[in-house]
This record gives sequence, C-alpha cells and structure tokens, in this order.
Amino acid sequence: MHVVVNAAMSADGKLSSRRREQLAISGEEDFARVDRLRADSDAVVVGVGTVLADDPSLTVKDETLCERRLERGESAQPARVVVDSRARTPADAAVLDARAATYVCLSEAAPIDSRMDLADHAELVTAGENRVDLLRAFATLQEQGLDRLMVEGGGELIFSLFEAGLVDELSVYVGGKIIGGRDAPTLADGDGFVDEFPLLSLESVKRIDDGALLRWTVDS
Repeated sequence: MHVVVNAAMSADGKLSSRRREQLAISGEEDFARVDRLRADSDAVVVGVGTVLADDPSLTVKDETLCERRLERGESAQPARVVVDSRARTPADAAVLDARAATYVCLSEAAPIDSRMDLADHAELVTAGENRVDLLRAFATLQEQGLDRLMVEGGGELIFSLFEAGLVDELSVYVGGKIIGGRDAPTLADGDGFVDEFPLLSLESVKRIDDGALLRWTVDS
C-alpha cells in the first residue's frame, strides 16, 4: 500500500480558520493537480471532521480523467473512505452519494442505529474498540484492492496516520495567506510528538499559483 497525504495550508501552517470553515488557499492550477492526484488513486481518504465541516464529494471533476480511469479498467471514480470512529457521518453527506463507492471506517463504540443508517450507503469497516485502529482498517482496505490511497485531511487524521507509520509521501501546497489563531487546525493536530519525530526527505519544490508545492517522502 502507498499512502500520500495531500494538503493545502497557509504560510503559517493553518488548514482553515478557527471557525473550521473551508477557505480557498490555492488556485486553479493546484486544483487541477489535486484532481489528477485523485484520479491516480484507488481511494480518497478523509476524517469525519472534514465531512462535517466541508461536506466534500471527494470526486474527480475532470471528465477526461474519469475516461482515462475507465480505459485502464478502473471505475470512473476512485473510492472514498471516511475514518469515523463514532459513526457521525450524516446519512445525506455528499461523500455517501452514488457517484462512487464509499467505505466508512468505524470503531466498535459506534452506535448500532448510526451503523445501520450508514450501512445503506457505504461499506462499513470496523476496526478498534473506542477509536479506529488505522493499521487494521487500512489492511482491510488493501484486501479490497485499495492500494493507492490519497489522504486529504484533516489534521487529526493526518497526525494519527503519521503516528501509525502509515504515511509514505507528503505533498503540501503552501499558499500566500496568513490565517492565524491558536485554535485553527494545522497540518498535523492530535497529541503531537515529543520524541521519535517522523523525518521527511524533501524531493521537490515547485512554484504553483501564488505559492509553492513541497513534496516529501517519509524516511523509514
């Protein structure tokens, strides 16, 4: 399995404002790059916080890219994965529509009624007692043929993936905007590391729009 974390952040490292509202950090050129990255992935992954804040569809927008996927013998759209320990994903969320297959990763603590509602719209993956065991959940996804995963946030999930040693590559667009705020989400939230920090090797830097795309691989 190959896991790529992709994010856009402000120059001061924020994913959005303290209100957790979606902000435009990059521009059209980077949007097209993200669309290509989605099209090259088997699945696009987000945490439930991103679903609740932004209600994203996580679909490829460029029809030409969808056609190329079909020519490769793949589905027109990559699958979508929501990491949602307590089954808080609304039944009418865009990520559960019929445009692509969706997997929701739950813990055993997820309420039965919520599980039943989600089961009508998605394939459920249960791993972990009180929170999703990412190693087990991703192993199950791999068994389903999802080998190339693109993670789009948010900060809590990204931290947890680094903590579990599941990230292979990190691509970050840094935009020319200051957001500020001690409570604004950052690229990697969670508890934070105090020792044995994950180390990255810088592979490339590219100017895009009014910012820069940085691509790192994760040192093993």
